[in-house]
Amino acid sequence: MKTNVDLNQLIDCIGDAVIVADAHEKIVLWNAAASKIFGYSEEEALGNTLDLIVPERQRQRHNEGYSKSMETGVTRYGTSLLKVPAKHKDGHTLSIAFTVGMLFDANNQAYGVAAVIRDETQGFAEERALKKRLSDLES
Repeated sequence: MKTNVDLNQLIDCIGDAVIVADAHEKIVLWNAAASKIFGYSEEEALGNTLDLIVPERQRQRHNEGYSKSMETGVTRYGTSLLKVPAKHKDGHTLSIAFTVGMLFDANNQAYGVAAVIRDETQGFAEERALKKRLSDLES
């Protein structure tokens, strides 16, 4: 059964951020949830690099991993949920969880990535508070 799904509408109606970046980390797709999570409008994000949301202290590691994925066409995060810090437009730190998929051209060369991202900041803070409380009770 074939359906007529409007992919743009689908991408904009889901609650998780969908971000697509090209081989040079330039953002080429930024949905409404990405704006809500990170604070940047689509206009502000498009054409910028992922440095927009990657904290300074994570950038070197991120850039090395991204470059390696573009060279090899492989990412270890395609099926694994990655949890890392991210940066909001106003400067505060977020805790995000995401999966990433490699995008390939007709010659099977990697030309970008698509990431589906969820804001886990509140859950992470609650978990940290519970661990502290448990630790305090055990002391």
